[in-house]
Amino acid sequence: MLKQIIGFIFILFSIPILFVVQEAIAMELKTVNSFKGKMSETIALSSGTVNAPVTMKDRNGLIFAEEYVEWRDPLPLASIPLFARQLFLESEDTGFFEHRGYDVAAIARAFAVNTATDTVRQGASTITQQVVRMRFLSTEKTYERKVTELFYAAELDKQSTKDEILEMYLNEMYFGNQVYGISAASTYYFSKPIDELNKAELAFLAAIPNNPSLYNPLKHFERTKIRQERLLSILTKNGVISAEEYEVHKNTVIELKLKKKANAYPAYSTYVLAELTDLIAKSEGLSEKIANAKNASEKTALEAISKQRTIEVLSTGLIIETALNPGKQRRDERAISFLLKPEGVQAGAAVIDNATREIISVFAGKEYKKADFHRAYQAVRQPGSAIKPLLVYAPLFESGSYTENTPINGGSICIGSYCPTNIGGSVYGNVSVKEAFRHSHNTAAVRLFQRVGIQEAFDFIEPFGFKSVTEQDMTYAAALGGFSKGTTPIELAGAYSSFIDGIYSPVHAIRAVKDKEGNILYQWPQEKNNVWSPSTVSKMRSMMQDVVLNGTGRGIPYTTTYTGAKTGTTDHYKDLWVGGLNDNYTTAVWVGYDRPQSIKHISDQKLHLRIFSTLLQD
Repeated sequence: MLKQIIGFIFILFSIPILFVVQEAIAMELKTVNSFKGKMSETIALSSGTVNAPVTMKDRNGLIFAEEYVEWRDPLPLASIPLFARQLFLESEDTGFFEHRGYDVAAIARAFAVNTATDTVRQGASTITQQVVRMRFLSTEKTYERKVTELFYAAELDKQSTKDEILEMYLNEMYFGNQVYGISAASTYYFSKPIDELNKAELAFLAAIPNNPSLYNPLKHFERTKIRQERLLSILTKNGVISAEEYEVHKNTVIELKLKKKANAYPAYSTYVLAELTDLIAKSEGLSEKIANAKNASEKTALEAISKQRTIEVLSTGLIIETALNPGKQRRDERAISFLLKPEGVQAGAAVIDNATREIISVFAGKEYKKADFHRAYQAVRQPGSAIKPLLVYAPLFESGSYTENTPINGGSICIGSYCPTNIGGSVYGNVSVKEAFRHSHNTAAVRLFQRVGIQEAFDFIEPFGFKSVTEQDMTYAAALGGFSKGTTPIELAGAYSSFIDGIYSPVHAIRAVKDKEGNILYQWPQEKNNVWSPSTVSKMRSMMQDVVLNGTGRGIPYTTTYTGAKTGTTDHYKDLWVGGLNDNYTTAVWVGYDRPQSIKHISDQKLHLRIFSTLLQD
């Protein structure tokens, strides 16, 4: 009893001190107004950086992947139920609409209660102060931080309306388990939008932020339920709900139904995020600047800016609409993984829809997991003879009156010190262009490449945008795929799509990038390049068909009225390639070891042809 009497006496003497503190704060705020420029630098009351979810949708408009570290789903205040607002206002800050960011009377009450009971049981932070703490300050408990918090709260109260502050609060409160905001908590804990929750469920959610660890409903459900009832009793006491309503809400059964993070087809979603970087860079003019960089350091700096822009855009929360065909993606992954039985052998592939020129399926590797090496777009390997249709034969037909029956010397050839040989060291006499293509004769291909001219041939493949092909690749070895680095399955499949009708349109997985309201932020421009004449297309399709029927592609089954392909093998059988198309799809597949070594035994088993055949099926 004596202790309580002493406590009350101390409180009586302390209250005048609190009002003096309030006056001092008011004086400081006047000073703040006179130094507004300085305060705007010190108190940066701008929106904090958050990481909003990124949602990906397939060609049918269905969500197949979500990317987020923090689950957020902010809503305007008007979309948050009144009862949810009342729960926090009545339990956290009854004077919210009257005070100016901080509440001296509340500080005094908290001081009185805590001193009288010798325990810290009642806080004094207003909703505005809590917003300041969430957005701008640390949570350390020091007097300096507390005083700073009061200044910030007063400034925030001046710069924002009460409704704006309340909206910030309800959208940024932490609900545990990396969930921020009451709307996000609704979808995370109940798998329902907030406007479908009953009042008991709203009160249950409102119980969590007071101490997200203590009231984590996944670990301490009963504690959360007890606090829910305490909040309902506060609303009853304050006349928001009746005693009868209290009993109804208290006895309503709470059943959690946790949201499951969509994470299907990681190979495709990973590529989508990589493509997003290119889309943003192109849309904002960074791609052109990178291409025209004066030196390597400038290029590196611009690439860093491009990546940072992607991070910034992703943090705002996006809806990415894609061309994914989920059924085909699933079937392709299962079929190719089943075929990749040899230990350590991997594959990368991409499938393009001929009608839309969109990437509808990708294969990143057997047992691929998110953040693994992605063999569809990261595996840059020499393409071998798979490059011949693009760099040698189609340019040949474009450059003169050559036909499939034009004769060409298949004998030995040396151009300077470069002396290519045929597979197995075979030497041929005169052969037709079609025969040289069918059996992939290297010496004939180099002679034809020489006729076209290196510069002219490379000009034809420029529209395809092979990222790793540079000026140093402009040698006669390129006719056989002898690049310093090479190409990827996605790049090669895209280039082969030009043999559909002679027109090349850059292939993409992304259809549109939208904000949460559905406004289009980014979209690939419609680009069409007339790469090959109808005559060249006809000849190339005929020769690729002949490869399937009579040449190195024998064993590839017909799935539609047309199937054409070209195989490729690099030195010592380190890489196996097939590129081609049928009536529905265009595809390219690479097979090999991540650390190059001979896979001749796999070539003999025609594993690459079997994978290619799988990709052309529906």
